[in-house]
Amino acid sequence: MKRRSHSPASTNKVIRSWIAVGVLAVAGGVWMNQSMGSGAESLAFEPSGQVEVATFGGGCFWCVEAVFQRVRGVIAVTSGYKGGETENPTYREVSSGRSGHAEVVRIEFDPEVVSYDGLLDLFWKAHDPTQLNRQGADVGTQYRSVIFYHSEEQRELAEASKAKLAASGRHGDPVVTEISPASEFYEAEAYHQDYFNRNPMAPYSVHVIRGKLNKLGMKP
Repeated sequence: MKRRSHSPASTNKVIRSWIAVGVLAVAGGVWMNQSMGSGAESLAFEPSGQVEVATFGGGCFWCVEAVFQRVRGVIAVTSGYKGGETENPTYREVSSGRSGHAEVVRIEFDPEVVSYDGLLDLFWKAHDPTQLNRQGADVGTQYRSVIFYHSEEQRELAEASKAKLAASGRHGDPVVTEISPASEFYEAEAYHQDYFNRNPMAPYSVHVIRGKLNKLGMKP
């Protein structure tokens, strides 16, 4: 099922067709691209000099990117593709489902400010881990729920966190998120990067991403 076309112009056209009749009114206001939603001041931190990497897939990377950009201790978030067979895949190849890649975000973070466990906790809340190859209207293996671990410690933490979530019964259904070793990461096209911050009034941003951020208690 296609959600977006390959070009930025046709992207919004496709998304509009998914929006229910009766468009929500959006409050006016000035948007600052450099804003991280919850306020630059609240996100500011004194870097320790340490940098670690986490990679998560939880549906559309536009959504996941916007969530983790709003976490204190996160240094950078990059949208891309991981877990498939095709080298240097394009968005068109990934969105077809034939490349085997998942839409993911690569998160560089300061472990002295935010822990990997903390990122995992947010990951579980930011999507539905009981849906393996579907998140909302996004259907296909490219939207699978997956954690790519970069070390044995990350694998152990991910497995333990998943088991804890499953035991809690929070979702009712089984937690089906894949936990796999990190493979080659391919950065997505430029128009996918920092999508929400650059396109806050795009239909997908207004009707999907804003709702997710609000649900998580994060200011758009």
